Amino acid sequence: PGTGTPEVGGLTSHEAVALIRLLAGFHTVGFDLVEVSPLYDGPGQITALLAANLIYEYLCTLPKRGETK
Repeated sequence: PGTGTPEVGGLTSHEAVALIRLLAGFHTVGFDLVEVSPLYDGPGQITALLAANLIYEYLCTLPKRGETK
């Protein structure tokens, strides 16, 4: 993974997406995605692509909650 501090037994990408989609039912005040390091990511940049997808998934939950401003 493209991070300086990988966690054994952490969330899978599918679990992370499911968790973010679950947030659509709750009022959240922020979203923080940290520890994406291109220096540690492989040539396919899989971690960077996953990070971009997670941010996209979170942004897609905003209209469902009426928080487009």
